[in-house]
Parts: sequence; C-alpha cells; structure tokens
Amino acid sequence: MMNYIWVSIVILAIVLGGINGKIDNVTKSAIDAAAGAVTIAIGLIGIMALWLGIMKIAEDSGLMTLAARALTPILKKLFPDVPAGHPAMASMTMNIAGNMLGLGNAATALGLKAMEDLETLNQHPGIATNAMCTFLTINTAGLQLVPATVIGVLAAAGSKDPTVIIGATIAATFTALVAGIAAVKLLEKLPVFSIERGSRKEAA
Repeated sequence: MMNYIWVSIVILAIVLGGINGKIDNVTKSAIDAAAGAVTIAIGLIGIMALWLGIMKIAEDSGLMTLAARALTPILKKLFPDVPAGHPAMASMTMNIAGNMLGLGNAATALGLKAMEDLETLNQHPGIATNAMCTFLTINTAGLQLVPATVIGVLAAAGSKDPTVIIGATIAATFTALVAGIAAVKLLEKLPVFSIERGSRKEAA
C-alpha cells in the first residue's frame, strides 16, 4: 500500500509540475533532495556508531538485564494471559528494554521472536490475541529514554543542541504509550473484538 501511495505522490508532482510549467523545478528539487539524503546519511554514520557503541556497552554491562527485570512486574499485569515462565514474556521484556535504550536493531529481532512465542499460546491461529495486540501497541508507541536516531539526524543536520529532543521524546512516547495501552485494554473488553466472535465469523 505504501508503495502505491509514494508512486502516486511522485506522479502527481510530475503532472502538476508539467501543467504549471515548473517541471524543471520538480526535477531540480528531486536531485537536491537525493543529494541531501546522501549527505545526511554519511553524517549519521559517526553519530550512530557512537550511540550504538554506547548501547552495546550498556547491553554487555548488564544494564539491559536490569531494565528487563524492572519491567517484568509491569508486564505480568499487562499480559495476564501469558504465563510468567513462558518464553514470550522474556522476549517481550527484552524487546521493550531494547527499544527504551535505543537498541532498535536488536529489539526488532526480539519483537519478531516475541510474536512467534505468543502465537504458541494462540488457540485461534490467524486471529490476533489480546496479548499480541497489547504488545504491538507497546512496540509501536516505542517509549524511548535514549532517542539515538533522532539525535543522530539532528546532529547530521547541523543542530547546535541535538540532545534537546530527549525530554520531548520521552514525554511524547510516554503519552503515546499510555494512550495506546488504555485504548487496547478498553477495546479488548468489547464483545465485537473478542476472538470467539472473530472465529465464528471465520467459520461462517
């Protein structure tokens, strides 16, 4: 779907540029944007290497494990359908801790593993469980204590204080997390979204 949207935007820009006689401006803007993207990407290499190194140190030093332990009591309440000793709980805990510390690359693999583990508890394969929806909401909200990517982009763009975004990022992601969890917990109680109702529709 996203591919169709982007292609439509490009085609629309070209058509409107041609109609208004500004096709040269459209071409120049496209080339300038591509050149700017390369410049920013190269500038990000050093910044991202620094932050990923710091995050790797945090992981090896056990900070990730401490964060995971701190999250466990909270996750037990958010995921009552997942047994405490189930592999899904460990995968979700490590994924959320990784995202909070900016370890996006490592957290992605853990997130996929968590979904696979949650599927083993699914009595209705093919229909997302409450636990799956809750985990996806938490993962999408992406509470971040160290927004390494945003800091890197700001630094590459020449910001004088790229870390100023930290406070706003924490506030924004925390608000999104609270709103998302509230919404998913409210919706999962409605009969229209129950797994049993969904499975009956599938059978029909």
